[in-house]
Amino acid sequence: MRAGGRFALLAAAAAAALLGAGLAGCGTVGYVAQSVRGQWSMLHEARPVPEWLAQRDTPPTLRTRLAVSQRMRDFAVSELKLPDNGSYRRYADLGRNAAVWNVVAAPELGLTLKTWCFPVVGCVGYRGYFDRQRAEAEAQTLRAQGYEVSVYGVPAYSTLGWFDDPLLNTFIHYPEGELARLIFHELAHQVAYAKGDTTFNESFATAVERLGGQRWLREHASAEARAEYERYDARRQDFRALTLRYRQRLLELYTSPLSAEDKRARKAELYREMRAEHQELKRSRWDGYAGYDGWFERANNASLGVLAAYNELVPAFERLFEAQGRDFERFYDEVKRLADAPRDERRKALGAPAVAQTPR
Repeated sequence: MRAGGRFALLAAAAAAALLGAGLAGCGTVGYVAQSVRGQWSMLHEARPVPEWLAQRDTPPTLRTRLAVSQRMRDFAVSELKLPDNGSYRRYADLGRNAAVWNVVAAPELGLTLKTWCFPVVGCVGYRGYFDRQRAEAEAQTLRAQGYEVSVYGVPAYSTLGWFDDPLLNTFIHYPEGELARLIFHELAHQVAYAKGDTTFNESFATAVERLGGQRWLREHASAEARAEYERYDARRQDFRALTLRYRQRLLELYTSPLSAEDKRARKAELYREMRAEHQELKRSRWDGYAGYDGWFERANNASLGVLAAYNELVPAFERLFEAQGRDFERFYDEVKRLADAPRDERRKALGAPAVAQTPR
């Protein structure tokens, strides 16, 4: 279950920019090197989908999923007007359960994510590693600095069209509705990108995945696939409602005039209450479904801080889509215009309050 979502990790693109500009200083050389190696390895492993389909020893279940992924890819171009390129036309089995591992960090009494800044892509609230041990080492360093940290596996990411992003074993067997949404989400990142504005970028891609996923399910999925998705999505909506409600309560606590000691005590109570409500959801609505257990066990300010990026501006983007006559090309043109505008202008146009740039 992708409880924490997935940032559009741009490690390889950022690394290429750093190296090309000669900006990889002592503190970033190792990070840049692992990014370049990881991206190159992924591209090297990927082979065209027709080769996998023609190969006799390709497992039947994989063959079926690859075939449906190509129908989704065609649908993305013809119906959603997403880029027509080599992305998701190749497949790679990485031999692991995540494409990368993201590290996110937040202060003990705050929800603002620490950011890392790069040329080309700007500042982002995560750091991605192709090796889990490296991610855990970075997490330990951040914890020693007083941050609360979350490390989570990312099944897919976008390189913004710098490379042809492949299909991966980390997500190819997702339920049909989820596979469609993931492909549409990552392709949306190739349409528009606002440098240094993770919430704008991820909320836009989430809006596209929702709009496109609904259309795919309605027009192409079987009744069984639609029912499976409804169950999956109902749990996700419950999860979002619960966690965003507690995120807001914690934000109000952290910005209150209470002493640090009182804030710590109330914070502990809120996390206990949130976990108890999760257990009640499992019992009363989810038939014991345990897919979110790990997230709640490890929940902290960092993991809650991630959630807003994927959802905060989604309703605004959905309203913008309606305002553009539900025409994807007109919608994308407007989003690209906003992506090039100053941050406060973007927020104003979307009907959202202006926000300050996230501190490093």
